[in-house]
Amino acid sequence: MPDTKIALVTGANKGLGLETARRLGEQGAVVLLGVRDEARGKQAADTLVAKGLKAQELRLDVTDGACVADAAREIDERYGRLDILVNNAGITGGFFGPPSGATAEQLREVYDTNVFGVVTVTNAMLPLLRRSSAGRIVNMSSNVGSLGLNADPDGEFRQYNVVAYQSSKTALNAITLAYAKELHGTTVKVNAANPGFTATDMNNHRGHQTVEQGAVIAVRLALLGPDGPSGTSQDENGTVPW
Repeated sequence: MPDTKIALVTGANKGLGLETARRLGEQGAVVLLGVRDEARGKQAADTLVAKGLKAQELRLDVTDGACVADAAREIDERYGRLDILVNNAGITGGFFGPPSGATAEQLREVYDTNVFGVVTVTNAMLPLLRRSSAGRIVNMSSNVGSLGLNADPDGEFRQYNVVAYQSSKTALNAITLAYAKELHGTTVKVNAANPGFTATDMNNHRGHQTVEQGAVIAVRLALLGPDGPSGTSQDENGTVPW
């Protein structure tokens, strides 16, 4: 399938992940839905197939290195390359109190998915992305991880102080930059997407944006042309400060 993009979206059985996969499928990509629960993944994939899209579930627990390696091997055997990786899987964790009340274990739980999981998946998929003529890595970040926005005493996040989730997204931003620097001069571009406050299960659907709106920037960065940027953090309106 030399002219068809192969895309992997982690955490893709619902919410932003599923919507991102749907949008990429509408652009002609074969979308692999990386999911922990294969039954839910198959159900999600079937909804896309019913719309005429090319989609399939792929067992992928980002916190399990062996599972990630198996997924990379399966993609290699089936397609021989990967064109798009959207690191969407993420959790907020269960602690929302002040930072002084947080434990290392509570942070570790969130980092295991939001940070270490991204590194595990990216490293496993990178050899496949390097085979693409236009590899794209999109890390699903959040404006709440921006140090610049959070440091603004008059900014919207001044009263928002969820240490585990916010700091994990700040770390994810740094990781995005690190991979962009490593891959500078190659055909692989790496960027962070900030979807905005989107209504998903993660926030009990309190977000003021729909998943259709939230997925816009992830899809845009996944489909960047050869002159597109790398090493940026963006929302639908443009660059977001680190």
